[in-house]
Amino acid sequence: MADYYQQCNRCIMDTTVPGINFDARGECNFCLLHDKMDRACPLGEAGERHVQALAADMKRLGRGKRYDCVLGVSGGRDSSFTLWYCVEKLGLRPLAVHFNDGFGNPIAGENMTKACQKLGVEMRTITSDWRESKDLKIAFLKASVPDMEEGTDVGIATALYGVAAKEGIQRIIIGQSFRTEGIAPLSWNYLDGKYLKAVHKQFGTVPLRPWKAADPGFHLDVKEMFYYAFIRRIKTVTLLYHVDYVRADVDALLQKELDWVNPGAHYFDDLYQSVIYYLNRTKFNIDRRLFNYSALVRSGQMLRTEALEKVRHVNSIEDEKVISLCIKRLGLSREEFEKIVATPPTTFRSYPNNYALIRRLRWPIKLLSQFRLIPESAHDKYFNCGS
Repeated sequence: MADYYQQCNRCIMDTTVPGINFDARGECNFCLLHDKMDRACPLGEAGERHVQALAADMKRLGRGKRYDCVLGVSGGRDSSFTLWYCVEKLGLRPLAVHFNDGFGNPIAGENMTKACQKLGVEMRTITSDWRESKDLKIAFLKASVPDMEEGTDVGIATALYGVAAKEGIQRIIIGQSFRTEGIAPLSWNYLDGKYLKAVHKQFGTVPLRPWKAADPGFHLDVKEMFYYAFIRRIKTVTLLYHVDYVRADVDALLQKELDWVNPGAHYFDDLYQSVIYYLNRTKFNIDRRLFNYSALVRSGQMLRTEALEKVRHVNSIEDEKVISLCIKRLGLSREEFEKIVATPPTTFRSYPNNYALIRRLRWPIKLLSQFRLIPESAHDKYFNCGS
């Protein structure tokens, strides 16, 4: 963190964010990135044309098959809306895929079941090996890094790629939008299969099962990505980048159409987020709402004054009962948990990772992002999101 304090004049990002800088107007580099992505992904008629072209491509590839695409679902607002939009507005035949690591919110689970039943969509749940999943969570707590849900993030990605490979599906739809979520600073959320294996090697106790194309487990390094992107020709589709998606207007629609129930807070489809937000705040001086609310402010979906007021208070997702439940589910006593998290904070840079290689491959990664062979935001995530 810088020795001085400054906050963006446009959003609410500040100097607690690693790698932030400000222009002469006092606007931060994350706002500059938002504007760049906004120009690259226009809404309105241009966005509608792009979405229709994406849908036509998926229908063409799905001709003669049971599904047009794989769509990741969690029971939260964003993925529920994306599922509804794909079926009702685009006429797609998605295969809904959910990754279960044992920490799902029961409300979100019911949301997924009801949505798929009402929309006539098959849902396939990929349940991780509980021993591996729990071991990875404890390993990342011991690693003392803020991106402590690395295992789940990799598990979600591999579940989607594994199902797509198994079913011969070439498109994966991801229900996220930079306009409503932003992109997390690199040091706060770094996704890298080599990094996961390095932390697991140092702190893990349960061997990870071997990689298989249709059952990848927690393996998603460079060679696995090459296989899925180039051998199986699987592309990711960030559909909401091109849809006029206003989060505040969606709840009523989902309640009416899908009998959807709000899980209680953004990201609370995953109960472990209680632990993450608590430790991010108390150990790392990180408030993840900075990039979430800043995205909403930039896209005109939240007033800056409202965002500033919200971050003055502890996030409601930090529920002590849920935190205690998660610790118990990990098989730890509170004393063991506190001892583990008392170690000095660090980042992914303290462990072997692919970042040096990624930086050398900057231009190929840019091309891969543009052609959606990897997620559309991957290049900006690694090169334009702080340090």
